[in-house]
Amino acid sequence: MPFPRWLARANKVGLNRVVKHVAPWLPTLGLVVHHGRKSGRRYETPIMVFRDGNRFLIALTYGGEHTEWVKNVVAAGGCELRTGGRVYEMGSPRVYQDESRSGVRPLERQVLRLLGVAEFLSLTIGHQG
Repeated sequence: MPFPRWLARANKVGLNRVVKHVAPWLPTLGLVVHHGRKSGRRYETPIMVFRDGNRFLIALTYGGEHTEWVKNVVAAGGCELRTGGRVYEMGSPRVYQDESRSGVRPLERQVLRLLGVAEFLSLTIGHQG
C-alpha cells in the first residue's frame, strides 16, 4: 500500500470534500460516482485518472481493491466517471498490478513510481454524455 490508511481516512473527512468539487475539471483528476453495495447510498470519490484509448485507468493510491469504493464499482459492474468536464458511463471494471505503469503518460508514470503506486482499476467507456 503506497499511502498509510490514516491518510486515506483524513482525506475522506476533509480534503475529499473540497477536491470533489474541482476534480472533474482538473487534469489527471476525476470523480467516480458509485452506490453502496448494501446501503444503495450515492457516493462521490475523487481519483487520479488517465485516459488510455477507450478506457480510463484509475491509480489506486489507498488500499487498492480492498477500498469500499473499488468494491462498490466492481460489484456494480461499473460507475459514472466525471473528468475533463465530461461525464462517462463506465463498465468492465478490472483491478490489476502494473509495475511498468503502461497506459500512463511518462511524467505521471514517474510520479506514480516515486509514490510506489502500481495498482490500477481499468474501466471501459460505455458512453459519453
